[in-house]
Amino acid sequence: MKDPVVIIGIGEMAGVFARGFLRLGHPVYPVTRDMSIDTFASELPTPALVLVAVGEADLHSTLEQIPTLWQDRLGLLQNELLPRDWHAHDLSNPTVISVWFEKKKGMDYKVLIPSPVFGPRAELIAAALAAIDIPTSLPANSDELCYELVRKNVYILTTNIAGLKAGGTVSELWKNHQQLARDVTKDVMKLQAWLTNVEHVDEERLINGMLEAFEGDPDHGCMGRSAPVRLARALELADKAGIELTTLKQISAETN
Repeated sequence: MKDPVVIIGIGEMAGVFARGFLRLGHPVYPVTRDMSIDTFASELPTPALVLVAVGEADLHSTLEQIPTLWQDRLGLLQNELLPRDWHAHDLSNPTVISVWFEKKKGMDYKVLIPSPVFGPRAELIAAALAAIDIPTSLPANSDELCYELVRKNVYILTTNIAGLKAGGTVSELWKNHQQLARDVTKDVMKLQAWLTNVEHVDEERLINGMLEAFEGDPDHGCMGRSAPVRLARALELADKAGIELTTLKQISAETN
């Protein structure tokens, strides 16, 4: 029997990954909110992977509970994820995937573009997703992983925040409100540069990367349920950093 995979958090996304691991022949063990992670780890100390599939809001509280014997087996997949998130918990080398497929209740997954996955267990995750026909890519190094995470953040924050004002789909946003999208993107990139501790980000590369995702699903709606929360969080972080995000502040004033 192949080594088991533990999945913490059993939502829509976790279900997709579980299908892939099961297709490869790995037993999958779920950890739900009412279960003790420490007790579970003592009974299953050496899984092939511990995939943390909780939502963004629960990530840090979950990482605080990860036992030492699981720390070198972690996989992370949250939106708005950056290296600072795992470094805050002294985790040096988790396996990380930037998820570019969508899964909603009652619907099967929909792929936009290949999902980059990097880290010691990247090949396991890539193989599991390939088993259910979800494409992945393997970044060459940690710098490329950081770019991929920032690209996903630029996509999510730009579409959500610009969508608060423009509504519609991503293709309509770029066709009919391109200046708004570019202005929001510029603010988002300023924030991402601070969050990743780099002086400059490659703006054109990130815009082109965002547009690649637009082309992957041109009818994707801009404004998700989390859009107001993402905007508020971005402005809160900008205040802490002393960064002026003019367009985001204006959208906040107009939509509150």
